Amino acid sequence: METWNDTIFALSSGTPPSGVSVFRVSGPQTCLILEALIGGIPSPRTAAYRTIRTRNGFPIDAGLVLFFPGPASFTGEDSAEFQVHGSKAVVSALSRELATFSGTRLATEGEFSRRAFENGKLDLVEIEGLADLIAAETEMQRRLALEQSSGGLSRLYDSWAERITRSRALLEAELDFPDEDDVPGSVSDQIWVSLSELRIEIEDHLSHADMGEIVRDGFKVVIAGAPNAGKSSLMNWFAQRDVAIVTDIAGTTRDVLHVDINLNGYLVKLYDTAGLRDTADIVEREGIKRAQLALSNADLVLFLTDMGSPTPIDPADLERAPSHVIVGTKRDLYPSVVSYDLQISTVTGEGLPELRDFVSSFIEQKFKGLSLSVPTRERHKDSLLRCLSALSAAIDEVEQNLEIRAESLRLASDHLGRITGRVDVEDLLGVIFSEFCIGK
Repeated sequence: METWNDTIFALSSGTPPSGVSVFRVSGPQTCLILEALIGGIPSPRTAAYRTIRTRNGFPIDAGLVLFFPGPASFTGEDSAEFQVHGSKAVVSALSRELATFSGTRLATEGEFSRRAFENGKLDLVEIEGLADLIAAETEMQRRLALEQSSGGLSRLYDSWAERITRSRALLEAELDFPDEDDVPGSVSDQIWVSLSELRIEIEDHLSHADMGEIVRDGFKVVIAGAPNAGKSSLMNWFAQRDVAIVTDIAGTTRDVLHVDINLNGYLVKLYDTAGLRDTADIVEREGIKRAQLALSNADLVLFLTDMGSPTPIDPADLERAPSHVIVGTKRDLYPSVVSYDLQISTVTGEGLPELRDFVSSFIEQKFKGLSLSVPTRERHKDSLLRCLSALSAAIDEVEQNLEIRAESLRLASDHLGRITGRVDVEDLLGVIFSEFCIGK
């Protein structure tokens, strides 16, 4: 039966074979394990080269061993790392030996990070940032995750909670000691001015939530237009491989195709869609329906038009895509046409670097001057909205007595606390830590 008093271990590096494999151990049996496997406990936080043996004295491997005494460790417990050769045989032998110790077991997903949370080493926002840092594929994702995992976002939320708590304390003082000389009269007038300023700060912070989600989950660029406008060819050029089938037959693309690309440090989710036209084909009509839905969900739409036989774009489709640009295609065949700001040829490559630069600049303008201390998850956004609602109730309901308004402030503070884990969040923990690999 699993308990929080168990000592846990896991392979924290990649799947073997590899040059080096790292085993992590954490819990009360750590020192006993070190004594048994390497004959002693290394100096704290110093790599020691040791032969690692079974308790029967048979050598498993030779490698580096590090000891991190609690509470000055990632988990807050006594912890150790074994850096061994990354063969399947070595990994298997060390795993078997660690499992023979009483009260020691293989860690579950995210259990090391959960222990760090339980022991006050990290809060929930920092842990989510750590998960994002491990999964980061682009430069902006790395920077955003690093801001969270290093506590930048948590410090902002903690400062807001502290301001609300200070306001509550002043209100309580006015309620409890209305006639005392050392409690300033009408302090609540000052409180509501300060809290109104805080409300504006939170509203501004929430207005950037979509930007945080875009950095983390990707900027959606949809390629749309009439059949044979060159959508699939452009998709393949951006992806630098044959993602979409290209033919001269109208209606070849019948579903929304998707590929992720890294564009100047931003994750861009690129979508190729079915050609927009009237058709009796049931399957193609479904593809067009999905294409129109993609337009509504896009951050930017590239409407492609064949410059030799331009097809008018349906105004309804333009309305579905408030952020869009119209691109003339097949520039190699119609070099004299100049009625489009952007003109490309996927055959000669003409205009394609300019189109790529346009998309890149469009994204960068969206994020110009944006702080990386922004909410990145739906649960952050939800708790901030609830905090804002409770804060507004306290500020605006001037007819209510101070006890009720003070209670609204308590709720606002609690909603902020749920983001970082400062209040009871047991129902969130399983979801959050399940995102981690076993060795983290």
